[in-house]
Amino acid sequence: MTKSDQLSVSPEDSADSRLLAAGIWACATALRDALPIVAPAREKLAGIEGALQNPGAQLIVARSASAPLGFAVLVPREVTTEVLYLAVDPAGWGQGVATALLDHIREHAAPSSADLELWVIADNARAVRTYERAGWIATQDVKVRNDSGRLERRYRLSR
Repeated sequence: MTKSDQLSVSPEDSADSRLLAAGIWACATALRDALPIVAPAREKLAGIEGALQNPGAQLIVARSASAPLGFAVLVPREVTTEVLYLAVDPAGWGQGVATALLDHIREHAAPSSADLELWVIADNARAVRTYERAGWIATQDVKVRNDSGRLERRYRLSR
């Protein structure tokens, strides 16, 4: 993203947007986890589409004038809105993309939700710093991810 690029964040609902999100997820998680290769976007698509099957789920995409840079999947729950996915393309890391997504989520989450929540891999220092700078608070709730064995911690944000 260049200085002249304006970042826009908005809901999108198309097959192309879902595939784009899967590609961003594949790139970001490969770099985060130091994987030797990036998985094809189609391999990650089922997870994104599965999350979007939840009633009221929304795909939010952050784009610069020149490229899509990040996304989030929001799912309204009974009392909260959960962020099931949030990822930024590594080309946009450190450029305020995650902050723009989090600001949009705070402003546009389901009106019935007093709180927002998400789970983050506890040793993902980059993500933890981003969430904490945005006002998210770590809870005592932890779980082990089934697929990787890594510890996750729940974060909450009261609106």
